[in-house]
Amino acid sequence: MTEKPVPDQIPPGGEAFTDFVWRPWTPEEVARRLRRIEAPWAFAAGWALDLFRGSVSREHDDVEIAVPVEAFSAIQKALEPFEFDIIAAKRKWPLSDRIAFGQTHQTWLRDPATGEYVLDVFREPHDGDVWICRRDRSIRLPYDRVIRRTTTGLPYVAPEIVLLFKARLLRPKDEDDLRRTLPLLDVNARRWLRRSLATAHPGHPWIARLE
Repeated sequence: MTEKPVPDQIPPGGEAFTDFVWRPWTPEEVARRLRRIEAPWAFAAGWALDLFRGSVSREHDDVEIAVPVEAFSAIQKALEPFEFDIIAAKRKWPLSDRIAFGQTHQTWLRDPATGEYVLDVFREPHDGDVWICRRDRSIRLPYDRVIRRTTTGLPYVAPEIVLLFKARLLRPKDEDDLRRTLPLLDVNARRWLRRSLATAHPGHPWIARLE
């Protein structure tokens, strides 16, 4: 597999997208449906941190997984007859829009019977078995360092990587996630997060808290 470019512009077209309903699957349901997928995939965002900490810290509006972009077709097939929409900047495109597919990373899975969304799939850049951060392509890790598992086998993105992505918006829930997770990070995870924040978000206020 070769490295895929991920342009940062919003693609043309699409339709305004503000009226939608989420009825997310549980992590266990997602894992059951993807049990035959061999490509590296893992829960991301808030659910990843809860799986790392071993408890549910808040109600989750949705559930997200991260997959290598070249594995997306396998994910799509495994989740038929549910349908995907491409989502970015409060706009929506059909999955068949190849320009939008190449210039975005989020794909929401929709129940065609109800129109409700059940899963958000992040299509991540990579170079073979090496994950590439879409915020700064110089930040890279092999997938065996990106993905961890709970005692029951649920895969989740390493917490330091999740916090790197949460750092951009600094929402109250992101600050809460840092507060709950930081004491549980080991020295190597703290060091990696501090270095990666300095690369992707120079001067970020979390850097001082990782010293």
